[in-house]
Amino acid sequence: MRVEREIVLPVPPAEAWSVLTDWERQADWMLDANRVDVRSARRQGVGVRLVVRTRVLGVFAFDEPIEVVAWEPPARLEIRHGSVVVGIGVWTLDATEGGTTFGWSEDVRLRVPLVGGLAARLYRPVLRWLMGRSLAALRRHVIAIGPVR
Repeated sequence: MRVEREIVLPVPPAEAWSVLTDWERQADWMLDANRVDVRSARRQGVGVRLVVRTRVLGVFAFDEPIEVVAWEPPARLEIRHGSVVVGIGVWTLDATEGGTTFGWSEDVRLRVPLVGGLAARLYRPVLRWLMGRSLAALRRHVIAIGPVR
């Protein structure tokens, strides 16, 4: 299942990158993340390992291990999901008039025996909605924290 969303953030790509890779603050804008913990010694680059305490409908559901598999600041970040959700998430940042176009795509499947494909098809509109709401929250978060000094 592939879902793509994008939004314009009112900051240059380097500032957007800084906000996006402030791992522990992702839960401030990512609606299905209750908490994000860095589990690797490194905080930047390929090999960063994270655990996202994920919630579904506001209730804790599972801890999701994630690993950064591509790191091209401030233009592209790719992560690999590795638990109930498996697949790849990609963030792209492109300078545009008025800031940065932030693109977010998820190409994932649910690791649920027998009904994974059906569950993914049913979950796709929910994921699209969650990503859209999270992007709106990210834009508000970027505006609220103000420019990098």
